[in-house]
Amino acid sequence: MRSTGPSRRVVLLGALGALTTTVVSGCTKDPAPGIDRIVVATGPPGAVYREIGGAIARLLDQRLPDQRVDSVETGASHDNLILLGAGDADLGLANLDSILATDIATEASSIQAVGRLYDSFVHLVVPADSPVRSLADIEGLRVSVGAVNSGTEFTARQIMEVTGVRPVPVRINQANSAAALASGEIDAMFSLTGLPTPAIADLAEETPLRLVDLAGPANEMVTVYPESYFPASIPATTYSGIPACPTMSIPNLLLCREDLPEQLVYAVTDTVYTGAPQLAEQRPEAAQINVRTGISTGVVPLHAGAEQWYRDNKPASEGTDTPAHPLFPSEFPTS
Repeated sequence: MRSTGPSRRVVLLGALGALTTTVVSGCTKDPAPGIDRIVVATGPPGAVYREIGGAIARLLDQRLPDQRVDSVETGASHDNLILLGAGDADLGLANLDSILATDIATEASSIQAVGRLYDSFVHLVVPADSPVRSLADIEGLRVSVGAVNSGTEFTARQIMEVTGVRPVPVRINQANSAAALASGEIDAMFSLTGLPTPAIADLAEETPLRLVDLAGPANEMVTVYPESYFPASIPATTYSGIPACPTMSIPNLLLCREDLPEQLVYAVTDTVYTGAPQLAEQRPEAAQINVRTGISTGVVPLHAGAEQWYRDNKPASEGTDTPAHPLFPSEFPTS
């Protein structure tokens, strides 16, 4: 477990219930006395998790002058859940399907949500002249399924289990997958990420690529896992020379350890949601971050500090036709 001083856990636990609702963007009051370092678990090189997680860490470092905020490179979702569960990270990003997986239930038992951020989209990328036209066509081919313990690996495995398609899996990160696709070392690559993902965007500028239509597999996944997967489309404007393509999307959550002080998580929530426009200047996915969808974290409970921030910053009701959310009945839409 990461060492942060002999009394850190005592300090964290003792701070629960000491919520100060006046913690706002730019406030100079220390929301977490006794905590000198906050670790944000992000993702691998070439992935949106790495970039947006790093951007969140930098924003928090500006807003929390009494804490040093560090972002750490990881394999992505599954790795982040393990780090959070072990106490080796304080904040981390993860896909909802990975969070709901039974094989990580133990790691996730001490984890709560700051909020929903943006949605990731499943990409199946091939060279433009590839004979692969459907998911079934990758049977027996060399296909990158993402780094070990990444969200891409988990989702690719879920898709393979549901559809019965069996490629030869290659487990490498986004950046290395793009390089391997360009060199012909692999025939296709899966990527579960926000739009656009840097590794694919950079490669599309250098070599003709194509996205494989996943409309059929998406329908199968939605039927089997209705809480995790949603039909979606990657717009034609996302990557140079690549037309729009049907696929599936998965919500991404910003998670935290449940034993973090309420006033600290309140400050983190305020920083992320009021700082969304600044984050969007660095990563376009951050434009999706807003109070209305932030509370839609599915079965993952909100941390008490985050819940209080949403209560203090709920938008005005838009009428009786607005779908209700349990936290704010008849006031908060769920999507």
